[in-house]
Amino acid sequence: MDIVVTGRRITISPELKDLVTERVSSVERLRDRVIRVEVEFSASENTKDPADAITVQLTLRSRGPVVRAEANASDKMAAFELALDRLKAQLRKAADRRKTHRGLRAASISEAMPPVEDSKGDDEGVEPRNVAGLVVTGDGPLVVREKEFETEPLTLAQALDEMELVGHDFFLYQDAESGKPSVVYRRKAYNYGVIHLNVS
Repeated sequence: MDIVVTGRRITISPELKDLVTERVSSVERLRDRVIRVEVEFSASENTKDPADAITVQLTLRSRGPVVRAEANASDKMAAFELALDRLKAQLRKAADRRKTHRGLRAASISEAMPPVEDSKGDDEGVEPRNVAGLVVTGDGPLVVREKEFETEPLTLAQALDEMELVGHDFFLYQDAESGKPSVVYRRKAYNYGVIHLNVS
């Protein structure tokens, strides 16, 4: 398993890198076939809250879906430990679900999307343009982003598993049984909702 530790706008000491590498190696017990774990430390320049000064993002890549966890704290180790705890919780939850629903794993590509940056500017004299089928003048008022991902039809159990592993509150997929575009989403406590689209 490769472990890559990087820093953005922040310095990572050799001692911290060694400690992080040692702590991250424990995830191999929770998930088989881990190929690579990426640990990224970043410093927020414009944060008003010192508790959010350091962000750590852990990305686990294996033959299955990508697993991602993120946390903020006032120092590097605290942020790392929070992110690692979240990653382990996601892996345990997925393992528990697999014990209940046998044979639900299927390989697919699932990436978390980076946040969309809002840009403000003067729209006067700007030609309208077509973005993802919508006519937009300047930068808005709509911010539209179009993305495509390779995937394959999934069962509901697989979609729930994928959603938990990437740490999102919803997951878009094509239902393997009905062929319908579907979204599974998190409700209060441990309840989930599912929306199916009838395409006519």
